[in-house]
Amino acid sequence: MRQAGFTLLEMLVGLVVLGFIMAGLTQGVRYGLRAADAQSRLVDGRSELDSVDRALRRVLTQADPGSGRTGPTLRGTEGRIEFVSALPDAVAALPDQPASMALGLAGDRLLLRWSPRLHAKRLEPAPPPRETEILRGVRRIELAYWGSGWQRGWDQAVLPGLIRLRITFPPGDPRHWPDIVAAPLRGRIQ
Repeated sequence: MRQAGFTLLEMLVGLVVLGFIMAGLTQGVRYGLRAADAQSRLVDGRSELDSVDRALRRVLTQADPGSGRTGPTLRGTEGRIEFVSALPDAVAALPDQPASMALGLAGDRLLLRWSPRLHAKRLEPAPPPRETEILRGVRRIELAYWGSGWQRGWDQAVLPGLIRLRITFPPGDPRHWPDIVAAPLRGRIQ
């Protein structure tokens, strides 16, 4: 007469099957954690580039066209641009305050140098321009200006129709950034 219960062999087979299930679940969890970590890094990198993209588009599109007698104050080369525009909210305590700006590289850092533009004459010497690091780890920037075609520099009495900013990163850097193309406003911002 046979007693009810499991034999030693049945118990061992059950434990082996349970071990395979646990190993599979562990690998699945490990894969899921790695995928979530990679996604998090990708989103963090994108959010940095998105905020920089929005800030740069804003200051370029709001470049001051100047008055009828002075013309715009935008001058640019392939690697640097100087203009007057409204400061982004993240840079200044007083948003929309006009400022003289210069965008260019200093080593591997994309910098925005700016100083508030006053409507009165200064009695003391002007303080040095402030620097705001826009992006780190930049290999080079290329600026182009649309007039009667793309030009590498701009020194005319009118604003260019478009400004293109291309940012390249060092080889092996996973960041990729499409060109920023901005159309400066043609009318004065009030």
